[in-house]
Amino acid sequence: MANAPTIETAIDQLLESNRSLWRGCNRDRLDSEGITTGFALLDEALPERGWPPQGVIEVLSKQPGIGELQLFVPLMRELIASGHWILWIAPPYSPYAPGLAQAGIDLRRILVVGQVEATEDSPKKSTRGIPANEALWSMEKALQIQHCGLVMAWRDALPQRQLRRLQLAAMTGKTLGVLFMRKNSEHSPSSMRLKIEALKHGAEELTAIVVLKAKGRFHPKTVHVQLTGARP
Repeated sequence: MANAPTIETAIDQLLESNRSLWRGCNRDRLDSEGITTGFALLDEALPERGWPPQGVIEVLSKQPGIGELQLFVPLMRELIASGHWILWIAPPYSPYAPGLAQAGIDLRRILVVGQVEATEDSPKKSTRGIPANEALWSMEKALQIQHCGLVMAWRDALPQRQLRRLQLAAMTGKTLGVLFMRKNSEHSPSSMRLKIEALKHGAEELTAIVVLKAKGRFHPKTVHVQLTGARP
């Protein structure tokens, strides 16, 4: 008669059977199941070797406009090519259509909620133009629709309860949401949490991407990527 499995073996088998469990700093890797980020070094640092296929990604930065949008240009291109819509909710600046088109983004598949006309004093600056509760409602509902492949929203911070609702909506709709935030939300239920910072390396402009959390098995890591080629 074969020996009965130990408790440790049983736990390991349970963890392996559920790839969505977050296992902190375990260095082992998951099989490739993610969507490539378009940046090889970042793919290597993520447990699924790319963005999660569904869920919410939090991107923390001290100020907007340091590369957070460029980071998702390859993802937008891929999702649009698959026939999906991209929704932007309350972006801090007016989308620059010529730059997006030059980056290969089909503008016919981009929807913007909460965007208002630019002013003469600030031609690129926009107001959010949408109440906070309506912005969150819009994001939650859009995440539940599979044809909306990516929902991106800009917020200073969100409480855990609201983050949990957005994460559940993304898992239900099998969609992907990105929250650009200024403040860290510890113990967040989101699938992934990143922090980005602009760096100067000689004449080169780089972006440091710190992986703070990722569901699955990962080791916290910082990678440096050049985003200027993806700038919309």
